[in-house]
Amino acid sequence: MTTWKIGIIGAGKIGVALADLLAQTDDYSVIILDRDQAALDRVENAETQCLDVSDETTLTKALEPLDAVISAAPFFLTPVIAEAAKKARTHYFDLTEDVASTQAVHRLAAESETVFAPQCGLAPGFVSIAAHDLAQQFDKLDNLRLRVGALPRYPTNRLKYNLTWSTEGLINEYCNPCLAIEDGKPVEVAPLEGLETFSLEGAEFEAFNTSGGLGSLHETLSGKVQSLRYLSIRYPGHRDIIAMLLEDLGLKQRRDLLKDVMETALATTRQDFVMVFITATGEIAGRHEERSYLNKIHAAQINGTLWSAIQITTSAGVCASLDLVRNGVLPQRGFIKQEQIPLDAFLSNRFGRLYQGDTRLDDNNNTDLLAAE
Repeated sequence: MTTWKIGIIGAGKIGVALADLLAQTDDYSVIILDRDQAALDRVENAETQCLDVSDETTLTKALEPLDAVISAAPFFLTPVIAEAAKKARTHYFDLTEDVASTQAVHRLAAESETVFAPQCGLAPGFVSIAAHDLAQQFDKLDNLRLRVGALPRYPTNRLKYNLTWSTEGLINEYCNPCLAIEDGKPVEVAPLEGLETFSLEGAEFEAFNTSGGLGSLHETLSGKVQSLRYLSIRYPGHRDIIAMLLEDLGLKQRRDLLKDVMETALATTRQDFVMVFITATGEIAGRHEERSYLNKIHAAQINGTLWSAIQITTSAGVCASLDLVRNGVLPQRGFIKQEQIPLDAFLSNRFGRLYQGDTRLDDNNNTDLLAAE
């Protein structure tokens, strides 16, 4: 199989991490496209090209020689990048949580000659793959709860939180309406509501509604589940402080100010872990039963560099989706929902195995998996 040339839109933390991961195989060559030359100058493991990615005509021309493009750009650029990918006949992948942007990608995928696979990160992304696999085990599904958290191992501030990835994305999760299913019907629920607490391995956690994590799963399971929710996991007390900032101090209407405050006050960390905790209840063989999926992913060394858990899970998600398309496991055209990806196919992929703590990327056919926690 020939080497695929991949374009990555955006020379920020996400784009550079994706380039580093793909560069560790012989199957991909990468070019990062961005209009910020200073950001491109810091890239080490990929070819770069400076251009205005918001200019659809210019971008289309740049994408024409490429096999696939991954958007690691802000969500508002998604429609432009996806349109350019369609015109260039280039496979398209992204990490967006934005519902409207994904709907635009879905429309473009109609009668497309190439793949359009949005929302390929952790949440939305892998959590939908794992949740759909769990849901398929039931004859009748009543409740499905998806909980995901990227948490510091050693919290020290009152929020018990460190910045690990995109501050804008975090704020949108806390502020935007959340898709859900209640009484078998799609609904919108308020962020920060639906608070629940649980204990795991001697530690206490809370979880509450946040936006964007369901991806398209609410559409896929509409009419098949009575209650479906996505919640973010945090240490106890986090939700109340965020509610005070957003509601009592009015920062929900001043998101730029909140971003500045958080980036000034909260340190970043690579000493984190990601928790995926999914529970389902329903009927199996005439019995009312509950089943769960739990996976904890820790920061790890990859090729001599320490990667945070959120870097690993986000990058592995989109790289595995790309790899499964390249290898012919997934459809070669049209819109791909994350929940279409079989869990075993994802976890046996060389990038997907990172979710199991296996950092070897040299053997794409190795299926000797470590068990999820």
